[in-house]
Amino acid sequence: MSQRMRRFALGIFLIAMTVGCDQVTKDIAQDKLASSAPLEFLGGLFTLQYAENTGAFLSFGAEFPPAARFWIFTIGAGLLLVPAAVYMFRGKIGLWTCLGLSLLIGGGVGNLIDRASVGYVIDFMNIGIGPVRTGIFNVADVAIVIGACLLVFRSRPEDDEPEGPQVSA
Repeated sequence: MSQRMRRFALGIFLIAMTVGCDQVTKDIAQDKLASSAPLEFLGGLFTLQYAENTGAFLSFGAEFPPAARFWIFTIGAGLLLVPAAVYMFRGKIGLWTCLGLSLLIGGGVGNLIDRASVGYVIDFMNIGIGPVRTGIFNVADVAIVIGACLLVFRSRPEDDEPEGPQVSA
């Protein structure tokens, strides 16, 4: 199997696992947390608390009219995922780019499924100490952040060289 085919298989696997984990954890959160008080762990460092986010990151745009939210967060986000997927599956990319794009696409698809099916994203995790806390987030959000970090902060550019002979001028 060529290196390109292995990356393709890895990308598909990681996207599927990300979407699957995201959707399963959201179903559990909706079933177990929606009608309960927040659950605190490690002295409140980690909290599980159900939230329906009609906006984007940190509820940005939640106050937009429903039609605007649909066009921006559902259609717009879906359209942004298309070129990322095309680049990932057609481009000659290295391992770190493959991992980063797979997580980004998987997280984006996970949140897009929520928006397209129920009109909001289910969030349920919160981390913090005292008054300093993150927003409430989900597995898809974690995948998106890790994927973006992998794309931006690769350890060394040469670690992400695509397969095949390199020709220099």
